Amino acid sequence: MNIDDYLRLGQIAIETALYTCAPILVFGLVAGFLVSVFQAATQINDPALAFIPKIAAAIVGMLLFGHFMINRISAFTIFVISQIGNLSAR
Repeated sequence: MNIDDYLRLGQIAIETALYTCAPILVFGLVAGFLVSVFQAATQINDPALAFIPKIAAAIVGMLLFGHFMINRISAFTIFVISQIGNLSAR
């Protein structure tokens, strides 16, 4: 493997990390924004009110996109394992 192959492997790793964490982060972001708007409108500042909906949104994100995330991670793992044969000691 030359430097271009290693850079491509790093690029695929970063893309996989972004694609697998993005759904959960977006759901948490939306839930946090909605809770913030609700707290600002009602002036209720309960920490549990800010924390519990974000956790619930993350769980919903995992339930909806879990299959996609597992497929993406397993495809990356298969790719990395298939590249072991191309390694050479220099």
